[in-house]
Amino acid sequence: MITCFDIGGTTIKAATATGPNAVTPIGRVPTPRDDFDAFARVIADLVARGGAPAGSPVSISVTGVVDPESGVTTVANIACIDGRPLAAELGAILGRPVLVANDADCFALAEAFAGAGQGHRVVFGAILGTGVGGGIVADGRLFRGGGGLSGEWGHGTIVATALSVPPFAVPHFACGCGLSGCVDTVGGARGIERLHRHLHGVDLPSTEIVAAWERGETGASQTVDAYVELVALPLALAVNIIGPDIVPVGGGMGNAHALIARLDEAVRGRILRRIARPLVVPARLTVDAGLIGAASLAWSEGAA
Repeated sequence: MITCFDIGGTTIKAATATGPNAVTPIGRVPTPRDDFDAFARVIADLVARGGAPAGSPVSISVTGVVDPESGVTTVANIACIDGRPLAAELGAILGRPVLVANDADCFALAEAFAGAGQGHRVVFGAILGTGVGGGIVADGRLFRGGGGLSGEWGHGTIVATALSVPPFAVPHFACGCGLSGCVDTVGGARGIERLHRHLHGVDLPSTEIVAAWERGETGASQTVDAYVELVALPLALAVNIIGPDIVPVGGGMGNAHALIARLDEAVRGRILRRIARPLVVPARLTVDAGLIGAASLAWSEGAA
């Protein structure tokens, strides 16, 4: 048995696990964001509450970047763990081995072990949520690139500016990473909203844009056509580079199954590999994916 955590800027969720598909929730508590001692006490209390055997591993999914060489975490919205070698420091406090990975990587692990990626050798988990991210799992192991930044297809000045259908021009919007023209600026929920505002001068939530498209409304249909083209081009490039067998899509946009089917068709038409079955698919795990991913991390690393 291991103890696993899904740590976000607002909430810490905890569970025990006897396998990636056998996760039992312990509870959830507010995240202490500014006091590391309080943060560590919360983790220790939840481990004790779960009753995992002494010395058993703790596995953590965290919002932020984990450097695989130094173990240092970069977490913008949890100041008390930003810049710390979190696994090493918590391990010393808890007296247990601790594993830590980025939440997008844990999403990819969850889908590989217990979701749409089961039975596939290479899984590229793509996040289309508030922003755009991803993680790579190959042969049951998480691929950890330099600096902990592998799978980050959402960044880089790669978004097209001239669209074929509809024939619109799209600027390179400024991105929070400091660049402009990133997929992150158009590919997530805020991105499709920004795109709709640019094309039509109207502010609508992403869910309403998608619903209007499904009803056949012209403006929303133009926005979705533009969105699919803008996102399919860089995603097809990522597929050509990584060579995944399946691309589960998580985040809020992943819940729009008809939109993901359109995106899948567009991606498969732009890659080198000819594949008749769906490649880009909705993620299967929409509840507790972070906890399942953290559990999967422990099993993939042989720690459990």
